[in-house]
Amino acid sequence: MADGTSKRPQETVADRPPAMRRPNAARMSGSSVHAWLASEIGLRIVRGDYPPGTILPNEAKWSETFDVSRSAVREAIKMLMAKSLLASRPKVGSWVEPKDRWNLLDRDVLSWYAASPDREAFLRTVQEFRHIIEPEAAAFAAERHSEAQMGEISQSCRDMGQATSLQERTQADTRFHLAILRASGNDLLVPLGVLIESALHHLFTFVTHEIQDERAQSLHEAIETNIRLRRPQAARNAVHRLLANTDEVIARSGR
Repeated sequence: MADGTSKRPQETVADRPPAMRRPNAARMSGSSVHAWLASEIGLRIVRGDYPPGTILPNEAKWSETFDVSRSAVREAIKMLMAKSLLASRPKVGSWVEPKDRWNLLDRDVLSWYAASPDREAFLRTVQEFRHIIEPEAAAFAAERHSEAQMGEISQSCRDMGQATSLQERTQADTRFHLAILRASGNDLLVPLGVLIESALHHLFTFVTHEIQDERAQSLHEAIETNIRLRRPQAARNAVHRLLANTDEVIARSGR
């Protein structure tokens, strides 16, 4: 619970998932197996197959379902517990923790969250985070950037405009925004940006695929120009315009 008290989970066992064999089983190392298994189970948890409070199948059932060793199951469960998706108790087993306990800044959890069916809710969540962080980060970057940092921002912006594929475009877009966070000069924003890198990449892939026009590029170029010319308020406003454009794309996609 949110107050830290322990509460017994629901005494209902989730339906056994369909049998699945891991890909390239013969070539996977032990660490690869448990990481793959953690990803399979984690994705099912985040997308809602196992709601909070659900007691998961035991080691023997997971082992049979996924054709893996029990030791691999144990390591996978430990990984998910470290990400706060699961808790465990002797004689009870492992159960899904409430969503407000999940470590949503974990790269894997973010990736699973992005792949969940409620994509629009995920995109809105990422956008809310960006509205809180990015305008001020751009203003600080306009005041504090070094020559090398500005070069990284400018190059990423050019790469976006010259990209010949969706993948190249979204990779450059992600680099652009992370470079601004680094140029802000705030030590806490840098690791925060790296942690949400996966979320940004999923968002930019979606937005770039949806809009397919030149407006987004011009909006990014306005941000780059105002940071380069050391105009904090103009850089802040340029980010607000870009975010408003992205908000419109997400809203249209949900209609």
